[in-house]
Amino acid sequence: MTAPIWIGENDLALDLSQAIALLRKAMLRQAEGRAKNMKKTHLGWDGGSMHAIGAAFTDTALLGVKTWAHTPKGATPLEILWDAETGKLLAIIEAFAMGQLRTAGIAGLVTDMLAAKDADVLAICGTGKQALAQVAAVNLVRKLKLVRVHGRNAERRETFAKKVRSELGLDVEIFDDVAKAIENAPIITLVTRAREPFLTAAMPTRGAHINAMGAITPERQEFTPALLDRCAIVATDSIEQARTMASELIAAWGPELKSSSLKTVSELVAAKTSRPKSADLTLFKSLGTGTADLALAEELYRLARERGLGRELPTPAPAPLSFRDNQGSRS
Repeated sequence: MTAPIWIGENDLALDLSQAIALLRKAMLRQAEGRAKNMKKTHLGWDGGSMHAIGAAFTDTALLGVKTWAHTPKGATPLEILWDAETGKLLAIIEAFAMGQLRTAGIAGLVTDMLAAKDADVLAICGTGKQALAQVAAVNLVRKLKLVRVHGRNAERRETFAKKVRSELGLDVEIFDDVAKAIENAPIITLVTRAREPFLTAAMPTRGAHINAMGAITPERQEFTPALLDRCAIVATDSIEQARTMASELIAAWGPELKSSSLKTVSELVAAKTSRPKSADLTLFKSLGTGTADLALAEELYRLARERGLGRELPTPAPAPLSFRDNQGSRS
């Protein structure tokens, strides 16, 4: 029997182009019924939140769940893999980088489908841990000539701009005003922890594609619901999750999200969708799915086994349960 393994972030890594390709295949698998997504669970408390997302790949008998707690002092995301036929534990994967690749990769995938083919300017609102990967993913699918950066903190804006210049070799402009940052930008990415919407319906220029990546829990919002009235296509990774998590969509369309413009990413991939010529705006509302995480985890596990990487773990086995009182007699 092959023992399960622990795959650390220093064992091996994927790059963004690999991630985008794997995510495209996973979305097609989902459209064809070969991948089944588990609805995200979420628990919030003052200052933190706990999450679990999962999926099953029926064509390879693989199950995966990613779980983590986000706190002011950090987080430790882990992806756990099982054999779907035996229930055997296969691997535990450290999922910090994997999560960034998934989040950036899915934005890159949707941008490739919905942004104008000649789009070469990105306006990004947010300068946190996910932001640089977001810029890199868009740059992979559209050759950028300029990145416009907006963030609340002037020092963090400057630091982030330097990273974009040094690590990606892109020209950068910095803005302290949202409207000026996105003016005439054909691609807009929102990756913040905002609780109040800051992107209004009037701000984006006609022809833009918007990636709304930050508001993944119900208490967060990045854009006003009226913005959706301008969108020819609104893509999301899971409509089921959006019904409980996507505050902007719920505010615009009600909890059932009844709108002809709302499509899943898997639908768009299966239909080989491209940007409608008459579209005013398009928007991707990201929530994060187990299917997307499992797509990357499956490849990491395959590579680790192929290359003999990872640390062997003990194989879990049930212990006999005793009902004897081991605390002594009770009076």
